[in-house]
Amino acid sequence: MKKIEAIIRKTKFESVKEALLEADIEWFSYYDVRGVGKTRQERIYRGVVYDTSYIERTLLTIVVRDVNVDRTVNAILSTARTGEIGDGRIFISTVDDAVRIRTAERGDIALYNAERE
Repeated sequence: MKKIEAIIRKTKFESVKEALLEADIEWFSYYDVRGVGKTRQERIYRGVVYDTSYIERTLLTIVVRDVNVDRTVNAILSTARTGEIGDGRIFISTVDDAVRIRTAERGDIALYNAERE
């Protein structure tokens, strides 16, 4: 199993969500996050200069079986990429185990319903 964490532009969230659903990735968590990147901006509002060096993004957290990693990453890449600085990052790490609380099932089967497979 792999954990995929993707930091994407907030404006791309809906299209990434749809792409993941089309790729049969039906469960993930997401959070609104802020970070600091290379881009530095100052905005002037009513004569006052505001530092906007923080970047608002959405963080997706997805745990998938090993066979679904490429499909998941490709769905994110194809919809989140604009080709400009600030498109985000994807991190992939190994998950040792998963446990479904309701049934105490462990491993891959804890990620998805057995009835569907």
